Amino acid sequence: MRIGLALVALILALSAEWLRPGSVVRLDEGLRDYFVRWSADTSPEDRVVVIDIGEAALQEAGPWPWPRARIADLVEILLGTYQARAVGLDIVFSEPADADGDARLAALAAHAPLALAQIFDYVPRIPAMSLGRVGGGVTQSSGPSVQAQGFIANHSGLAGARCVGNIGYLPDADGVLRRIPELTRFGGKDYSHLSSALLNCAADTVAAALQPVGLGLGDKDGFWRVPYSRAQNAYTVVSAADILYERAPPELLAGRFVLVGSSSLGLGDRVSTPLAPLSSGVMVHAASLTGLLDLAQGRASAPTSGRQLLLAWCLISIAVASFFIARLSVWASLPLLLGLVACWLGLAFMGVARQAEWSVTAPLWAYFFLLLVAIPNEWWQSQRRTRRLLNTFSHYVAQPVLDEIVRRGLNYSLTPTLCDVTVLIADMEGYTRMTSSLSLEEAAGLTKDFLGCLTRPVLTWCGTLDKYTGDGLVAFWGAPLACPEQADWAVSAALDILAEVDAFNAERQRSGIPPVRVRIGIESGRALVGDLGTSFRSTYTAVGDCINFASRLESAARDLPTQLVIGAATNGLLQRHTTRSLGKITLRGTQTSIDVFTV
Repeated sequence: MRIGLALVALILALSAEWLRPGSVVRLDEGLRDYFVRWSADTSPEDRVVVIDIGEAALQEAGPWPWPRARIADLVEILLGTYQARAVGLDIVFSEPADADGDARLAALAAHAPLALAQIFDYVPRIPAMSLGRVGGGVTQSSGPSVQAQGFIANHSGLAGARCVGNIGYLPDADGVLRRIPELTRFGGKDYSHLSSALLNCAADTVAAALQPVGLGLGDKDGFWRVPYSRAQNAYTVVSAADILYERAPPELLAGRFVLVGSSSLGLGDRVSTPLAPLSSGVMVHAASLTGLLDLAQGRASAPTSGRQLLLAWCLISIAVASFFIARLSVWASLPLLLGLVACWLGLAFMGVARQAEWSVTAPLWAYFFLLLVAIPNEWWQSQRRTRRLLNTFSHYVAQPVLDEIVRRGLNYSLTPTLCDVTVLIADMEGYTRMTSSLSLEEAAGLTKDFLGCLTRPVLTWCGTLDKYTGDGLVAFWGAPLACPEQADWAVSAALDILAEVDAFNAERQRSGIPPVRVRIGIESGRALVGDLGTSFRSTYTAVGDCINFASRLESAARDLPTQLVIGAATNGLLQRHTTRSLGKITLRGTQTSIDVFTV
């Protein structure tokens, strides 16, 4: 059962990793988003600058849309006056405007490190989006690509641009933009995204610039998880008006990659990201650019599935959990599972920081299953063992003793242990002679009634019933619970047995049936007590010399003027009962002579 439950837990974890059902994806992404926000680096990003066409810039430089000449002025100032390394425009010019401005912008796009934007649409529509003229693209690339259905591109006057990047995207089911297409397939060509085009645009040769990055960063579907490694306040954001009027300090932009976009609500370029529920689209491209720069400079590693490490962790942690759950209590198993959860989350988030694409929650489903099924199963098995143990003891001990065993705990109650015990053996004298003239039913009735006379006093005085011996019994005190007054209780039980047998005989005599005589031997000593036997059958019993001595004392009673014979060891332990000596006797079958007593 335990192996089966462990295998089910492992299958749950691996199914969550390989199949990625919707519930798993939602929880995974929620945990990833929390980690991204918590771990985002707030140190300044000194390689990327964002130029914001925000509300302040629109009030100062005029409402949108700006003349193309003003856009050309902005680009020329960034590349000339501020010596920016390359400029990327998060703006699509789908229609021609002022001829002079368009001509200047076209010349910049053809010869300067300027990357223009175009939007690919991934949703099938009738009719498909088709506006402007798609630019860039190559016929062959490395890695999978995402198929586009339509586009919004720049007008044909900008078709000579050597660097064009896609700014279209597909948000996740919850509306959060976590991945962008690394390469987009349309019309038999592949097109890179804007941040990749901007990096290529800074290359020294036009030939290099025409090749998409194609780093193989995308998953099997062609989507690259944007590494939102920097907090939004880590980026230098400058108002476009400060650039147009050259108020920004030159050292802010020199040698840096520049992205031009808008945070204005009126322009509607807003997306939800793991960092913020509402962010300007240009910040997604800034995060993408940071990720590519980190890769190029060796600050980050390429995405990996991490499945081998996940599989190893699941195998080890589930085996450890199953092993200890079977040996710990329920309340100790819960901290164990919580510890495994904490360890995995720490490891999982370290992997997330290194672009591991594993399921953050995969092992958690296994731990949840163990919590709901394995721990209750162990509790149920424990209850079964407890009931079985109680059922076993109920045949041997009195209810008060059983209650005390339960109170103290049952863990080692059946384990064979050396104990100081007092043994009582009682038997009917002349049983064979007495039953030989009786029918089977009458003999069975006599035996049952007589054993009742012996058993009731033993259990009343909290003795442990070892076994019945046909017409008698063996009982002991001192196990499974220690009993300081064991000798006195054994003698008290013997006296009650004599009283019960006297009452039994009185009833028999009234019916004209001859009386029976009981013989009792009591001795104390050290014995091995516990669940003894074989793998086929065992019983809770005592083994030791004191049992043999008590048996010989019971046999000796046939030749003594008493029904109760007490050994010297028991006599030395008595505190409440007064005894008298019966002298010395030689034990049957031995040469040993011992002092014996009676009450």
